[in-house]
Amino acid sequence: MAADTAVGHQFMFGRDGTQVTPSIRKLIEEQHIGSILLTAKNLTSADQTIRLVHELQTIAYEAGHPVPLSIALDQENGGVNSLCDSGCITQFPSAMGVAATGSPEVAFQVAKATALEISAAGINLILEPVLDVLANARSQPLGVRSTGDDPQVVSQFGLSYVKGYKEAGIATCGKHFPSYGNLEFMGAGAGSGTPVITETLEQLSLSALVPFRSAIASGLDAMMVGGCSLVGSGTNVMHACLSGQVVDELLRKDLNFQGVVISACLRMEALIQNIGVGSGTVMAIRAGCNIVVLCRTSAVQHEAIAGLKLAIKEGIIPKDRIRTSLKRILKIKSKCTSWEQALNPLGLDYLAEVKRPHTELAKATYQNSISLLRDEKHFLPLSNIIQNSESLLLLTPLLTTTSPKGNTPGSTAVCSPSQDGPHHSPSLISGEELFSTLGTTLARRRNGKVLHTSYTANGVELLHENLLNRASAVIVITADANRNHYQIGFTRHIAMVCNSRPISNLKRKTPLIVVSVSSPYDFAIDQSVGTYICTYDFTGIAMNALVSVLCGDEITRGVLPGAPNKLQKAAKVRQYWPVEDFDRTRDEFALGLLIKAIVEGMPQHRRSQLQETTPASFLLQNSGIEESHLAVRNSTTQEIYGFCLTYFFKESATAVIGALFVHGMRRNL
Repeated sequence: MAADTAVGHQFMFGRDGTQVTPSIRKLIEEQHIGSILLTAKNLTSADQTIRLVHELQTIAYEAGHPVPLSIALDQENGGVNSLCDSGCITQFPSAMGVAATGSPEVAFQVAKATALEISAAGINLILEPVLDVLANARSQPLGVRSTGDDPQVVSQFGLSYVKGYKEAGIATCGKHFPSYGNLEFMGAGAGSGTPVITETLEQLSLSALVPFRSAIASGLDAMMVGGCSLVGSGTNVMHACLSGQVVDELLRKDLNFQGVVISACLRMEALIQNIGVGSGTVMAIRAGCNIVVLCRTSAVQHEAIAGLKLAIKEGIIPKDRIRTSLKRILKIKSKCTSWEQALNPLGLDYLAEVKRPHTELAKATYQNSISLLRDEKHFLPLSNIIQNSESLLLLTPLLTTTSPKGNTPGSTAVCSPSQDGPHHSPSLISGEELFSTLGTTLARRRNGKVLHTSYTANGVELLHENLLNRASAVIVITADANRNHYQIGFTRHIAMVCNSRPISNLKRKTPLIVVSVSSPYDFAIDQSVGTYICTYDFTGIAMNALVSVLCGDEITRGVLPGAPNKLQKAAKVRQYWPVEDFDRTRDEFALGLLIKAIVEGMPQHRRSQLQETTPASFLLQNSGIEESHLAVRNSTTQEIYGFCLTYFFKESATAVIGALFVHGMRRNL
């Protein structure tokens, strides 16, 4: 294969616009680009997608490309879909919603159906599945895009997704290696604002890498390596996809991955500001990436191509590396496409043929995913707590939905307080557009009045108070409340009002039901909410399934996916106290109280171990031993919450922790 063609296959480019532009045509014809990434900015309907993809493939064919283009798409379902068309493309639940059904077989069926539909439109590479383990579920932006916090569960469902995609005949790409499941957003790392993995590679190997290993063993075609920084011990990586330590050593050698490695999109501002796209491209290829993703202007894309060609010419990148990459790329292309397939997609007729069975699968999956985490006072169904003649109040967050349009692989759909346009007060008449259909459907189904209005970061306003006075029961909707904290404050306030204000004619407190329509961790362990339901996303089918549960037509069958101690994990609130050197004059009395409290909290048969212990017991005052004792304390009350003894034995050069005490009320924090 010609050198220019080999170089062109090392790139996957994406652009804005719904039509083939002269610059894209030129890149395909003259630079022999081998892969195109389509996003929601490029796609308006199934029909338009089919025509666009066919035109791209025709240009490549007529330009003499030996094999078809790889046409890649993010189609995760839930809130992250690049191709949406209610008439032709089926909306399925998010990954966590599917996992909530508890059925890997359902995951296989959903993956296969998704792949069959996008394949009919000409797509041959799906940037799926998400294989990240949510190590810190409450604060991670992935949310319901992951199947949970248990490596085994993520592995099991990941394998089902891979199997389903492959059976439909398209290539698969796992993401986001080495893991986006526990990112820190500290503005640290090599580039300001770059997400950071603080775990060491050894720590990642114990949990986060388990699903990636399983997917590799099952024949995963490609792997997307993320753009995050790694700052764990022994690593100082600016962006994972630019690091040979991550790609060549960890992914290739340690995990024995033989497929195609795809970089995160190099449109990252931190990368552009620090090293530039040309240098970034060279670093990615040197690190072991086979395809570099870039979704920017044609000028930047040409810069990347020129940078790679120069590096090959000057011997910075050996030609053997390009040849090896090319072999890997051609191998997966041979599995998922041919010119016969590329130029003759199944098209709209096939999509019409599968529409009914796929819609039935989607409805059943949504219905089986709805999860009831708590219903302490049996508020469900609604007929238990409210008569048709009484008013039900529905309170929904005012959201703007940042769709995945134009986003790069690994991007996320985010719910956030509305900041677009002029501020407007919640309206009783129209409600908030996103959930107005839910209110209408609920009113029709229960044959009773539903008062619907929105809430914002402004909190509880006079309108909400007036509606609460008129309502006999309340439903509050939340969406990713752990990232939109105003929702937590608002919901807790409503819970407080409902628990303290009896309805005059019933002489009881106002029943409150909280529904999370995205991350299930919003109120997973908050006991102020006695009835808590999770739908995992807020598509129309999900809201219809919710109404069926609220009105008693269906029971909840979903189970929060992941480890049995999921809720305990979610309950751990990260708090910080400074660790100070122990000052005997200041802290000895408080340490004595801490020891006494710990002794009193022990079983009777163990108390003798510390019964006679005093703070002075730990002060060895031995010239052969260095002592350094540490305390965590309340600077106002002087109370000591934790105490750690450390000793260094000079003769043997041995350091030890002598004891570690934590007050019983402060443990696990």
